[in-house]
Amino acid sequence: MQRKLIDALLHLLYFVLLRLEVSGKENVPPTGPLILMINHVDALDPFIVVGVFPRPVTPMSKIEVFDLPLIGILARAYGAFPVRRGQVDTRALRQSLRVLNEGGVLLIAPEGTRSPTASLQRGKEGMALIAARTGAQIIPVAVTGAENTDRYWRRLRRAPVRIAIGEPFRLDPRGKQVRRPLLRLMTDEAMYQLAATLPPAYRGLYANLDKATKSHIDGPTGKPKYAPVVGSSS
Repeated sequence: MQRKLIDALLHLLYFVLLRLEVSGKENVPPTGPLILMINHVDALDPFIVVGVFPRPVTPMSKIEVFDLPLIGILARAYGAFPVRRGQVDTRALRQSLRVLNEGGVLLIAPEGTRSPTASLQRGKEGMALIAARTGAQIIPVAVTGAENTDRYWRRLRRAPVRIAIGEPFRLDPRGKQVRRPLLRLMTDEAMYQLAATLPPAYRGLYANLDKATKSHIDGPTGKPKYAPVVGSSS
């Protein structure tokens, strides 16, 4: 009940504060475990994604978020659980596996923190480890425009934000032992899939899609596409 109320309030805020466009909902499997990998440009973008995604989502969030007045309340309302960065957080790993083994949807920002430039930073290996252990499908979700919300709100204007949901794929170790070098390779392959859903200016470290490999990726069936940032010239 609490979550439905928060959903309703968020959608009201979206209508008042954002010009929100969402594409790719047809790519979402109706059942089964999913990992949502998002680029992270603003403190609010995980909650925008959670609010518009067609299935209930459990976010993984850095532990510092829970001390923030408003964001911490949202995190708890959506059942988010904390992860300690810079260390092997076995408790967060167990919680992630539990969500997916129960057929749920887990949201992860594989960069580990917000990008100061809004472009992709190097992905951390934790998501690849979780995906390899569970076999869950991964869906790249591109967030563009959220980093500019303050600029629009100061002018009393609705901020344009675009959410693009890509096609699902899996990371398959191909029978190899899942050790650090393999996790690094699978992480970078997944990050290139995320980069391909983003406009070029957001791709950062993964800007050169010609370097992308798919040696441990099953799917997607089609080539990911990005859409321009709405209102980027305003």
